[in-house]
Amino acid sequence: MDKKVITHPHKAPGFVTGVFSDGLVVDGFLFVSGQASVDFHTSRFVLGSIEEETERTLENIKAIVEAAGATMGDVVKCTAHLSDIEDFDRYNAVYERYFPGIKPARTTVQSVLGKGIKVEIDCIAKLPTL
Repeated sequence: MDKKVITHPHKAPGFVTGVFSDGLVVDGFLFVSGQASVDFHTSRFVLGSIEEETERTLENIKAIVEAAGATMGDVVKCTAHLSDIEDFDRYNAVYERYFPGIKPARTTVQSVLGKGIKVEIDCIAKLPTL
């Protein structure tokens, strides 16, 4: 099995977010690790409202997806973790803007998240065939 690593295009040199790849391409699929509200230019978490954190998180996912040669329309599955499930409607309003056509399959759960973040999202995208 061949694996190709996809790195966030704005990741600061030497910035390590954990013991994982931002994304991996395997057999025509892109697997994006859980992303959060991180400013990859400064290597810092950016805390804010659920709307602000969801938008930055999805922008990070979008950058990784595009770096792999796909679009958000190619995303087929997302898993979202919210620190407070009461934020679901507000999170969902931002999430919906990133998937205007056919929505990916999705799971959303409440989880204990580190660093004070409110949302973490991972996804799988099917890469377009050339």
